[in-house]
Formats: sequence, structure tokens, C-alpha cells
Amino acid sequence: MLHKEVQADFLALQSSAEKAGFELTIASSFRDFSRQQMIWDNKFNGLRPMLDGNGTPLDASQLSDDDKVRAILRWSALPGASRHHWGTDIDIYARNLLPEGISIQLEPWEYLTGHQKPFFDWLLANMKTHGFYLPYREDRGGVAFEPWHISHIPTTQGALDILTPDALRTAIASSNIAGRETVLNQLDWIYSQYVSNVCEV
Repeated sequence: MLHKEVQADFLALQSSAEKAGFELTIASSFRDFSRQQMIWDNKFNGLRPMLDGNGTPLDASQLSDDDKVRAILRWSALPGASRHHWGTDIDIYARNLLPEGISIQLEPWEYLTGHQKPFFDWLLANMKTHGFYLPYREDRGGVAFEPWHISHIPTTQGALDILTPDALRTAIASSNIAGRETVLNQLDWIYSQYVSNVCEV
């Protein structure tokens, strides 16, 4: 599912990729609050892997609630704060570059030195002409580097002006996400470090 204003540019990007020999495939697009909360809660409760900044698995049972929140935020957005909620952001890969029997993991090495590198090199050279950019193209101390995550420039302009800290606080306070009180206690810091701290277009 994509925002209606994203569809034409995405299809054009996909067509260009196909001409270059890449089967551009969506791994994830729109995610609602409930879906993001399921990801968040499963990580917080140790039912889904939680990774450190280097991608090494962590033992959730050995972490404080503060540590869990920080670890999850490196790789997964807070429900209510995910750019995937907007329908403008898409996780992509080239399906035809996957080795047989392998599923995409959405890990940086796949795009920097692994099977997705030719596609990523092509993407860097071509995505902007189709209206897309990488909001997490570098590690700014918040969300980790995500070479698979593209964002539609025209449609996301001004979106963060609407997603204010107060709006996010209201959404979290009225939810039952795991670690809610811990999140609310540090929400201003979370917002500045993990929500608004994205790369410029």
C-alpha cells in the first residue's frame, strides 16, 4: 500500500530499475499503528530479536526498560512515529539479486558488500530523478543506516511539521504499547534523536 501521490513515481522508479536489470521489489510499505506496535511489543518483550548498534543480538531479559527502548529505536520506529505510517516510505530490494533460497534480511551488509550492492549503487545514482531519497543514508546517532529505506520527497515535505512532539505524546499516552511510561518519560529526547533526526534531501 502506498500513498496515492507516491504511486506514479514509484512505478517509474521500478520501471527504470527493470531496464537496468533489477527487479525492484517492496519489502515493506505502509504500516499502521497496530502493525508497528506489534513489532515494538515483540522486541520489548523478547519475542523478536533486539539488536545493538552493530546488529549483534541482545538479551532483552538483561536490559532495563530504558535500555530496551534505546535498542529498539536503533532499528525500529516508535509506533506513531514511523515514516511508514505515511505511505510515503518504502523498504526495497532487487529480488533477482537474492541468492537461491535466501530471503532479504534488510541488513546494511547486503547493500554495501553483499548481493544487493549493484542495485544499491544504481539506486544512489537514479532515485532522486524519480523523487526519492534515503532519510537514513548515514548514521546520525539515531536510527541506524538503512540503505533499503526510500522516502518520497514531494509527499513527505512538511510531514514532520504535522507530527509534533505533542501529537506523538497524545498517541502514545492513549495506547498500550510495551514500555509506555518509559517512552513518555523520554519522549522529547526520542523525538529529537529518532524522529526528526533524518538526513536532508
